[in-house]
Amino acid sequence: MILRSLQFFTIICLSANASTAPQALADCHAQPSTVISRAAEHGADARAVWLDATLLRWPGTASNGTFKLVYSNGGGVIAQIGKKITGAQRAFELSLQRIPIPAHLHTRFKYLGESGVLLQLQVGDKAAVAELIQGQLLLVQIDNRGRVQDATAIQHAGFIDAVYSPKAQLIQDFGVSLTDKDTQFKLWAPTASAVSVCLYPDAKKPAQRLITLQKDAASGVWTARTNSNLSNRSYQFLIDVYAHGTGQVRNLVSDPYSISLNANGERSYIAELNAPELMPEGWAENVRPAALKHTTDMSIYELHVRDFSANDASVPAAQRGKYLAFTQSESNGMRHLAALQKAGLTDVHLLPVFDFATVPETGCKSPEIPSAAPDSEAQQAAAEQSRASDCFNWGYDPKHFGAPEGSYASDANAGKVRVREFRAMVDALHRNGLRVGMDVVYNHTSHSGQHPQSVLDRIVPGYYHRLNPKGEIERSTCCDNTATEHTMMSKLMIDTAVRWVRDYRVDSFRFDLMGHQPLSEMLALQKAVDAEGGKPVQLVGEGWNFGEVANNARFVQSAQLSLAGSGIASYSDRARDAARGGGCCDSGFAIVRKQGFLNGLHYHPNALNSTSNGLNGALDASRIELLKAGDLMRLGLAGSLASYRMTNYQGKLVKLSDIDYAGQPAGYVAEPSEVVNYVENHDNPTLFDLNVLKLPIETSAADRARVQILGAASVLLSQGIPYIHAGMEGLRSKSLDRNSYDSGDGFNRIDWTFTNNYFGSGLPPKSDNGANYAIFKPLLGNPQLKPSAADIQWTRDRFLELMRIRASTSMLRMPSAAAIQQRLQFINTGPQQIPTVLAAIIDGKNLPDAAFQRLAFFINVDVRAHTIAAPSEAGLRYSLHPVQLAAVAEDARLADAKFDPKRAEFSVPARTALVYVVE
Repeated sequence: MILRSLQFFTIICLSANASTAPQALADCHAQPSTVISRAAEHGADARAVWLDATLLRWPGTASNGTFKLVYSNGGGVIAQIGKKITGAQRAFELSLQRIPIPAHLHTRFKYLGESGVLLQLQVGDKAAVAELIQGQLLLVQIDNRGRVQDATAIQHAGFIDAVYSPKAQLIQDFGVSLTDKDTQFKLWAPTASAVSVCLYPDAKKPAQRLITLQKDAASGVWTARTNSNLSNRSYQFLIDVYAHGTGQVRNLVSDPYSISLNANGERSYIAELNAPELMPEGWAENVRPAALKHTTDMSIYELHVRDFSANDASVPAAQRGKYLAFTQSESNGMRHLAALQKAGLTDVHLLPVFDFATVPETGCKSPEIPSAAPDSEAQQAAAEQSRASDCFNWGYDPKHFGAPEGSYASDANAGKVRVREFRAMVDALHRNGLRVGMDVVYNHTSHSGQHPQSVLDRIVPGYYHRLNPKGEIERSTCCDNTATEHTMMSKLMIDTAVRWVRDYRVDSFRFDLMGHQPLSEMLALQKAVDAEGGKPVQLVGEGWNFGEVANNARFVQSAQLSLAGSGIASYSDRARDAARGGGCCDSGFAIVRKQGFLNGLHYHPNALNSTSNGLNGALDASRIELLKAGDLMRLGLAGSLASYRMTNYQGKLVKLSDIDYAGQPAGYVAEPSEVVNYVENHDNPTLFDLNVLKLPIETSAADRARVQILGAASVLLSQGIPYIHAGMEGLRSKSLDRNSYDSGDGFNRIDWTFTNNYFGSGLPPKSDNGANYAIFKPLLGNPQLKPSAADIQWTRDRFLELMRIRASTSMLRMPSAAAIQQRLQFINTGPQQIPTVLAAIIDGKNLPDAAFQRLAFFINVDVRAHTIAAPSEAGLRYSLHPVQLAAVAEDARLADAKFDPKRAEFSVPARTALVYVVE
């Protein structure tokens, strides 16, 4: 242990020179991790950092004294302050360097700063250190009498990338490769001292054979080849490796390149992905939907595999919550997806379907939802009690990036079944004309270190995860952050993404917390998946800027402000926040008080807002907030383009990048293909639930449905890529749950009969929502807030109409910033505007696939009708879009929508979204 006090610093080890027993077949039945030689430095930090094969930086350390790199294979170094080093088996002298480090190293390690010492290993010692990195290496500062002044372990990713990664990154067959006559195993483990394969006859039976792998010194890759085809067997790697803080360990671990696994991801599965038994019927003839003409033709529906069918009685019981539910073409859910596709939907994006850690893949159960009052705590108590054992989780806790999740398969222990059934799901969606997108989570893993669920860190400890200045794993993303700036972590990301495209025919990806990944690696991934797919594979992701990588601290991030011109799309929070009101993490009365553009800001205050709703009065603070929110809504409608110019609420002609959003440019993308527009997704309360909190309590159920459609219109009438959370079109509620990632089926249900939105399913889980129970309880208990089946179905039908309108014309899907600037003009802007009405004119003349000469749209969020003047449109023959003309009978307010060509005025009914066209 490294202990620090004013006068004392020591490293102690129980065994200085441990001998390692050879790996044996019996080890294949041991615990996931067995300590061979325990080092007592388990509390030690790692404040020094390898920059490359010979340079080290030790931040915050003075340059007095001399510096040595000392080694012990079992963790036996004792470096006590004021005393001489003992227990070291090797030592290497380091020299102080005072010249600038190479530019590429400065860029990669700029986050370390310039303080402390820069040390140089003798070039002739590099080969020796490359071998010794499989044990304990410590950096020690020594005074002129040979006594220890300070000591630390070293973060070694820079050394590994310099020495091993250049050759390792060229290898394309990690994992298992098969021919008719042999089987090859290949694992990258440069710091391991021994690697074997435990071979099992199947997912459960004891190991029958131990196969020893041999290391290539140049790449750090271990390889073994057998003289037989081992298809349908299972395997694990047995690895001897030094783990900082633990000692020499023998780890029994699955393959990070696993193509499939047994239940709970313990044993990897041996197979060739092109084998017939891994293909569902018709897979060979699978035809993907046609490539998109433009990325902006894309529209995305975010869907959780279990949510899709767990509550659908039209699906056979054995297939509910499973991949195979998508093969039931006549189920309520599939019929609705078909209706969405017919209306214009292009992509279904599935929440995590790679192998994740949290759901028991065999024996999971979902608790019976108690029949209790709509504001009762009983429902959440049942969900809380079964969290660890139920079948539900969003799945943002990766274990194996390249293998399908087993809890969605009919037999999680049969490696081929999850592959075959995943493909059957993809095939079923493709046959319905829907492209398939995957939500991927490369920014963290579920566990690290010697935890049994850890994979990467038990193979190359300290490499795959991002470390803080003390050598601890960063956890800003809520879990154990990966370091995709390291060559082989990036390679794992790219290789597995290519696998999903090549072997599962995935069409697009959604990247969780993409801002934690280098832009350079995302661009490399884009190039690789496009090449594999033979056409563009769209990448969208969360470009949030936070944590240890914020503001490009460690690399140029794949964050919002860095992505312009990349072709990679990020979610825009600008219009989202303006529409909804408040922010993601509001609590207490703030979640009620902070109304947004959709739900009453200034013009329809709720009980916690005393502002007058007179819109012609003085420019009080809330009216200015409404005007600013309106500009952010227009920004969203214009695709968040940095270069687009419009008249702001003050009457000034400004670029969208000049508008402020929380201290940063509001307009930030270069092209509309780089923005994803949304008003609701799996995170945070649903729009319906948020409006329960923010709309005045007296708002009718019918008007709540209208507000929901106004939210959908703000997305579907925007330039860029629309993103819809499954069930939004049916007023989906999670009973006010703000974070339903592990809340079970009861709080995540969807009803594809569109008769129930599940508002009032009890108070949501206390762990995330308990502080707000006093606010939630009277709302959940109010029967006037629960919509009727007629309200839900009305919302669905209006939503489908908006989708058909978007699909009908390229004017709502323009492919370039230049076209948008030329053709899109906002009216009703400036200080004299009616601030509750968003209005725009789009010129379709000579625009391919425009279908109409001209289009005008209006989103009136107000509780009263308005007339909007448009002098430029005088004399034109505007009529409602044909889709809305056909819907007049279902929406009586559409009958009041008029255009007076002489007065050049549009009549816009209350809480209505309108689209007019000139044929």
